[in-house]
Amino acid sequence: MDNSQKISKKLRLGVNIDHVATVRNARGSIYPQPILAAEICEKAGADGITAHLREDRRHIIDADIDLICKRIKIPLNLEMAPTAEMQNIALRSLPNAVCLVPEKREEKTTEGGLEVASQIKFLTEYIRPLRDKGCKVSLFVNAEKTQIESAAAVGATTIELHTGAYCDLYYDSDPQGSSEELSRLRQMAFYAESIGLEVHAGHGLTLDTVEEIAAIPEIEELNIGHAIISEAIFVGLSKSINDIRKIMELGRYKNLQNEVLK
Repeated sequence: MDNSQKISKKLRLGVNIDHVATVRNARGSIYPQPILAAEICEKAGADGITAHLREDRRHIIDADIDLICKRIKIPLNLEMAPTAEMQNIALRSLPNAVCLVPEKREEKTTEGGLEVASQIKFLTEYIRPLRDKGCKVSLFVNAEKTQIESAAAVGATTIELHTGAYCDLYYDSDPQGSSEELSRLRQMAFYAESIGLEVHAGHGLTLDTVEEIAAIPEIEELNIGHAIISEAIFVGLSKSINDIRKIMELGRYKNLQNEVLK
């Protein structure tokens, strides 16, 4: 498949609803309910729902996952740490996809990619029963060749490239640093696809930073949450999804004419 064919392929949007649960849990109430947000996202054209079930249940809780599995028709991407508890939950709920992420109890949000290369045996054994049950398995990794090669070695179907460093550099007004990180993301997306992995990306993406990531032709899906939920406070969830979708499509197709003319 050449670049023009890749770019013309629809770029999927997975909407992370964790921070709807953050607002709910801040008051210790039952509202706002993440399942209602998931249903709005589905109606607004989201291609999937992402939810991170953390060990400390700081936002999404088990009951949220159960409701999403029962009531949402679009795929659920369950983000979770590679622990025995989370594996059991995934095997019980059987989401469309599982994305394994590193997790520290004290972190405000996921701080970097999963260290795969030093856990080959463990992750191979961990992933196998999930794959056997029909779950796609993604690993959230930094744009590093060693980690990507290791993801393929342990049996992952997909990688999700960590875009947080690029976004941080962008907002730090470091054009050289952000350009270098963007180049790494492009190179590693190309490499990951070349060795048979499906490529996703996410973390920290906003209306300001999503366009360049969306323009990377090998990326098939973006997972975005905090920016959409934040923007929805002002404009509404449906409009927030539509706005970021338009910019994604602009990024996806901005080089299509040049590719066709080559």
